[in-house]
Amino acid sequence: MMTRLAALPMMLWIVLLLTGCNQDGGATNDKVKDDTPEHAALVFARSIYNDKNLDKALSLSTPRLQRILKNYHINSNVQRHVFNLPYEQVKIVADGGNKIGRAQFAENASVVLFFSGTYNDDRIEELRAVKLLRQDGQWKVDRVTANFR
Repeated sequence: MMTRLAALPMMLWIVLLLTGCNQDGGATNDKVKDDTPEHAALVFARSIYNDKNLDKALSLSTPRLQRILKNYHINSNVQRHVFNLPYEQVKIVADGGNKIGRAQFAENASVVLFFSGTYNDDRIEELRAVKLLRQDGQWKVDRVTANFR
């Protein structure tokens, strides 16, 4: 437990470096290919924080998560209750870890997303693990957690 807490400041520093280097405001991540779990996780999270409705997020979710999202009705409720991260403005970056070949053959995946933004004039930087399942050849988000196991 203590080693995880000790690693958190380093991970947050990496987030600052990554978001500072991104010139497009976090709209895309050039190193993430379209058919990867990282891409699905990014599009899912960005739709929660940037879209006006949950339609895109619902299309990228497993039936289990779709039921949960529908219960919260609006994006701000999903931010608050599913991600436990309300933001007014946010940049989201996927962990680019060295996972070559994993997406091609795996049936499940876990992606770490780095969140950096503001809420009530406070700067908030957090990490979330997004668990994905491959369903009908597409990556679907099954759950979002702060636990990285």
